[in-house]
Amino acid sequence: MSTNGTDLPPLIIVEDDLALQKQIKWSLDQFECVTASDRESALAAYRRHRPAVVTMDLGLPPDADGTSEGFRLLGQLLEQDADLKIIVLTGQNDRANALRAVAQGAYDFFAKPFEPELLALTIDRAYRVWELQRENRRLQALQPSDALGGLITRDPEMLKISRLVERVAGADATVMLLGESGTGKEVLAQGLHQASKRSGRFVAINCAAIPEALLESELFGYEKGAFTGAAKTTVGKIETAHGGTLMLDEIGDLPHPLQAKLLRFLQERRIERVGGRQEIAVDVRVVCATHQDLQALIKAQRFREDLYYRLAEIVVEIPPLRARQGDALLLAQAFLKRFAQEQRRTLVFSEDAMAAIERHDWPGNVRQLLSAVKRAVIMADGNRVTAADVGLQPADGDDGAAAPLDLRSAREAAERKAIAAALARAAGNVAKAAELLGVSRPTLYDLMGRLSIRQQVEG
Repeated sequence: MSTNGTDLPPLIIVEDDLALQKQIKWSLDQFECVTASDRESALAAYRRHRPAVVTMDLGLPPDADGTSEGFRLLGQLLEQDADLKIIVLTGQNDRANALRAVAQGAYDFFAKPFEPELLALTIDRAYRVWELQRENRRLQALQPSDALGGLITRDPEMLKISRLVERVAGADATVMLLGESGTGKEVLAQGLHQASKRSGRFVAINCAAIPEALLESELFGYEKGAFTGAAKTTVGKIETAHGGTLMLDEIGDLPHPLQAKLLRFLQERRIERVGGRQEIAVDVRVVCATHQDLQALIKAQRFREDLYYRLAEIVVEIPPLRARQGDALLLAQAFLKRFAQEQRRTLVFSEDAMAAIERHDWPGNVRQLLSAVKRAVIMADGNRVTAADVGLQPADGDDGAAAPLDLRSAREAAERKAIAAALARAAGNVAKAAELLGVSRPTLYDLMGRLSIRQQVEG
C-alpha cells in the first residue's frame, strides 16, 4: 500500500455492520485495508499489523447500541501506541461522543453517512503526520546525547540511560548509579555533571579506597590542630565540589558512623569540618555509585535505610558489558585506535580476535576490556591483533539466550544484533558494514533508521 510512494502499514477498519464494512473498504481502495468487527478481533489485527491509522465505530458488540466497547477499544489501542491515528465514525446525532473520543486521544471523527473523498483525504493526512512523527523520533534517537560524555555505545538500553541522565541533569535530585564494577559508572556521573551545566568542579571519592580513620577528614575537611599532624586547615571533598558535582563511589562501603553525618549534610546542605564549630553551607549535586546490593546491606543493618532513600531519589541501573548489543567490539575498536596512536602504530583486529571479543562474557566489564586491548597493542606482532594477543581463545557457539516468541520482535532483535555487530567490525563504516551483511548501503541506512541505530556514537 502506498499513499506517497513509500510502504506503510495497512489501514484497519473496525465496523460490526458487515455491509457498511465492505462499503468503507471499497471506498478506500487506494489503501491496503484490514477489517475487524469487534474489539477482540481489532486488537488481534493491531498486534499482527501494527497499523498507523485505524477507523472505528464506537458501537461494537456486545454493546452495539452503546459506546462502552468502542471507548474501551480506543483506550486499549492508544495505550499500546500513543501515536496511533484513530478516526472515529459516529452516528449523525452523536457529536458529544465524537468530541469525547477526540478528547481521549482520537485523531479525528466523521459522522455517518460520510463523504468517501473527505475520509480518504483525512486518512492520507493521518499517514503523513504519522510518518513525520516516526522520522522525528528516528532523528532524535540518532542525535548524540550530551550526557554520554566519554561513553561509547550503540546498545539501546545504554542509549536510554544516557537520555535519562540528560533529563535529570538539570534537577538537583541525588542520583544513584548501580552496576557491576567496571561498567562505566564514573563516566556517566561525569556526563551528568557536564549536562547539568553546573559551574563548579566534578569531584570523585572512592569510599572503599580510604581508611575509615581518614575518610571523615577527606570528606568534610579539618581545622588546624584538630588532630596530631593537622598543621593547617584543609578543605574536604564536599567543599571542593561546591557549585559542582560530588561523586561518592562505592557508597556501600561508607562506614556506619559516617552515614549519619552524610545524611545530616544531605538534609541541611551544611557541614562542619573535623575539629570545627562553624557550619559551612555547600551547594553541591551528589551522585553515588555502588556494585553492592544496598537492600541486602540494609537488612544486615550495615547501611542506613533513611540514607538510602535520601541517596536514591533517581536510580539508574547500568547493564554489564555482556548484556550490551555490539558494545564489546565497538569499545575494543575505539580502545585499539587510541592505544595504537599512542604507540605510533597502525593496528587492526583479526577475524578470530573480533569473534572472540564478541563471544566473551567480560566479567570485568569495560575495565577488563580496556586492559586486554592495551596489553594486546603491546604484545601484537605486525599490524594484526589476534585473539591470543587479547588473551582469548577463538570459540564457536551461541550465547544460549532465549529468543522472543513474537516473530516481529525476534526479527527486529536479530536484525539489530547483526547490524550492531557489522558496524562494530567495520569500525562504523556503513559501506563496509553493508558488504558484511550482504545488503546495499541504502538498505542498511533504511534498516538503521527503522531500528534507530546510530551510525557512530562517541562522546
